Amino acid sequence: MLIVQLNEGENIERALKRYKRKFDKTGARRQLQMRKEFTKPSVEKRRQLQKAEYIQALRDKELS
Repeated sequence: MLIVQLNEGENIERALKRYKRKFDKTGARRQLQMRKEFTKPSVEKRRQLQKAEYIQALRDKELS
């Protein structure tokens, strides 16, 4: 459970923004989205390979 302490005189909008930031950092949102629908292992593997190729291309471009 996430807890955000309100500081004295702090705006509720600011506290809500801190809560949202904490929530995103925990990875719960990503996990909920992943569980929303099933992706085949082959599709997931293909996505990981594409991501790895993209990152490698960026690194190669940076070194050149």
